[in-house]
Amino acid sequence: MTDGSTRRTMLTTGASALAVCCVGCGNSNDNGSSSSSESPAASASASESASAAASASASAEASSSGSASAAGKALAQTSQIPEGGGMIFKEQKIVVTQPKKGEYKAFSAICTHQGCTVSRVADGTIDCPCHGSKFHIADGSVAHGPATKPLPAESITVSGNSITLA
Repeated sequence: MTDGSTRRTMLTTGASALAVCCVGCGNSNDNGSSSSSESPAASASASESASAAASASASAEASSSGSASAAGKALAQTSQIPEGGGMIFKEQKIVVTQPKKGEYKAFSAICTHQGCTVSRVADGTIDCPCHGSKFHIADGSVAHGPATKPLPAESITVSGNSITLA
C-alpha cells in the first residue's frame, strides 16, 4: 500500500509542477497580443544575471590584458637588489638577482620541484620553503635538490636605475 500511495503522491506532485510551469509559458490578454508573464523580480533577476556575466567577461579580459600590460612596468630600482642576493616579486612570480655588481638576472619564482613559490634569496641561492630546494642566483640552476630542473629564466630590462619586465 505504501508503494501505491508513494507513486500516487509523486505523480500528483509532478503533474502539479508541470501545470504551474505551463501557466507561466503561454499567457495572453483579451486583445490577442501577448504579454510577458514574467514578474518584475524575475525580469530584474535575469537582467542582473546577464549583467554579472558581462562583468565577469570584462574582468577576464582585463585580467588577461593586465598580464600582458605587466610587461614594461617597473619592478624595482637597481639599488633595491642587493649584490650577491636578490628580491622576490610574488605578484609577478619573478625573482630578480644581482650575482655580480651591475649584473641583473630574473627567474621564475615557482619551484620546479612541486610548484611552491620560493621564499627567500640568501647566501647566493634562491630558496624554496616546501622541500628545501635551492637554486643558484647566477643562472637558476639547482644548487640543492629535491628539484632536478633549474628555474626558468625570465626577461627583464635594466634601463638606468630601473628594472622592468620585458
